[in-house]
Amino acid sequence: MESNNPINPLNPVEMNISTVVQKTLDSISEKIKNLNKLNIIVAGKTGTGKSTLINAVFRDKLATTGIGKPVTDHLRRLTKEDVPLAIYDTRGFELGKEVQMQVKEEIVSTIKEGLLGNDINKVIHCIWYCINTASNRIEPKEIEWIRELSREDSVAKVPIIIVLTQSISKKNADQMRQMLLDENLGVVQIIPVLAEDYVINEEYTVKSFGLDTLIKVMGEALPDELKDTLQNVQIACLAEKKKRAQKIVLAAAAAAAGEGAAPIPFADCIVLIPTQIAMIANITAIFGLPVNKSVITAIVSSTVGSGGATVLGKTVVANLAKLIPGAGTVVGGAISAGTAGLITVALGEAYIGVMTLVFNGEMSMDDISSEKGKNLIKDLFKQSLKKNKK
Repeated sequence: MESNNPINPLNPVEMNISTVVQKTLDSISEKIKNLNKLNIIVAGKTGTGKSTLINAVFRDKLATTGIGKPVTDHLRRLTKEDVPLAIYDTRGFELGKEVQMQVKEEIVSTIKEGLLGNDINKVIHCIWYCINTASNRIEPKEIEWIRELSREDSVAKVPIIIVLTQSISKKNADQMRQMLLDENLGVVQIIPVLAEDYVINEEYTVKSFGLDTLIKVMGEALPDELKDTLQNVQIACLAEKKKRAQKIVLAAAAAAAGEGAAPIPFADCIVLIPTQIAMIANITAIFGLPVNKSVITAIVSSTVGSGGATVLGKTVVANLAKLIPGAGTVVGGAISAGTAGLITVALGEAYIGVMTLVFNGEMSMDDISSEKGKNLIKDLFKQSLKKNKK
């Protein structure tokens, strides 16, 4: 598995939980620091709910950080420290044809300017055009504006996604979507969304929907270099985070199995630690949740055990014989490629399980280092070992 923070094998003398924890924290910090910045232009008329949409999709309430930094007369850049995301928010589209042309020209100019530097962190990666479904109408000038933007953007080929916001009536949203599809506007997708639950009365609430589809479409449209960034900054679709994290686990397991192609003596299990540290760092970056020393210590100690020396220490390996009897992966004080991969998968899945609980608000970061949290990690780890045994 690729890592932005390659780690040299540790000296066996230094093989202890404290060292592994610190190396993991360093790797997490490096991975997050090196995430590429995702740049999105969000356009549409005032009142389409752009700010609500942005805050529902991305972490840290980017659209409530103030007026943003002006880029042009009708374009402002919204950013927040330590969040690898920039939103270019257009304003005043409905103020007349002249302003509409200026907005379009400013968007095209911003796209071209980003391309000149040949820097992925400055390139515009996607355009959202927001239309308020609740208005029940699309003005012909909007359709023509989108068509012209798509035509002028043909060289850069920045993916354009039409977002039908405030889609309280799914029937109306579907009709509007079909009408736009019939226009053949050259956009990637047209997605109805309701960014927040909408209360009709005391007895009925229309539940939010569509944001997960938006993230999925974004993930398919963006280059590989931005897929981890998208998952880091988005809070709208847990399934896509887990899907990306599970790919990382499988890649790490394959790497660990390769490293263990010949049986590895217990004493040499340390050669597998860099692979597992990189896996934890990548999963952490994808979930975009703040972790600290106590969290990582709990993860490591719960899978190692207090007497263990490493994530693949003697305690865990010896217990495999009990957890997966007859698997034939622990032979003569050594572990095979299958066992190396199996433990790596179990560690990764246990960590994803814990991050999922925190993401859903079912567990806090402080809970992880509690006795209850550590027992949960142990259970998740053992369950994965049993589930994935050959």
